[in-house]
Amino acid sequence: MSKSELARPDAVLFDWDNTLVDSWGPILVALNLTFDDYGLERWTMEEAHIRVARSMRDSFPALFGDDWEGAKDRFYEHFARIHLEKVEPLKGAHDLLQALKDAGIYTAIVSNKQGAFLRAEVAHLEWGHFFGNQVGATDAPQDKPAIDPVHMALGENAAMQTGTLWFVGDSVVDIQCARNAGAVAIIVGDEVTGGADASEMAAFCPDWHFRDCEELAGVVKHLGKVL
Repeated sequence: MSKSELARPDAVLFDWDNTLVDSWGPILVALNLTFDDYGLERWTMEEAHIRVARSMRDSFPALFGDDWEGAKDRFYEHFARIHLEKVEPLKGAHDLLQALKDAGIYTAIVSNKQGAFLRAEVAHLEWGHFFGNQVGATDAPQDKPAIDPVHMALGENAAMQTGTLWFVGDSVVDIQCARNAGAVAIIVGDEVTGGADASEMAAFCPDWHFRDCEELAGVVKHLGKVL
């Protein structure tokens, strides 16, 4: 099936980190500084690509045990010092968001980044006008891949809750969330991240895979011309 046959959505939900912005650098720096605080071995970027996807309240207990909340505070202290100066839009991200806005398609964010940091980064890039809602970790009763933040992001609009939904991300968790929400799972980037092993990666193949936001923007612009 040609990518030009991708159905026009009623709404599009986006992951944030490494879907619309490049944030691997500050995340890895803050993680490794936190590992240093606890005498743990640092991660490489390759390890981070595999292991960073789930929210902190889902992943930190396994890493830090009973003191995971203390580790969370340390991570946030490190991250708060560097994240705004490091965050950068990915290729084609602004163009994609503008194309969706021009087409009159609702967009929102469902991220496992802590909500205050997420919204600070959106504001820093002056992208708030693109999104109806910006939902981060702990904003909803459960985090992605649970469906709670999806419902929060879509709001009370019944048409969006039951219409054609795209979920655009970069990880296995994003594909899982799309499946839970009955959404079209779209991956942008060279590879799907966050898979624990080959079997998990194979079990969660996206419906569509684009090399970057720029390529997906071209499809959205085509939808705007034909509809």
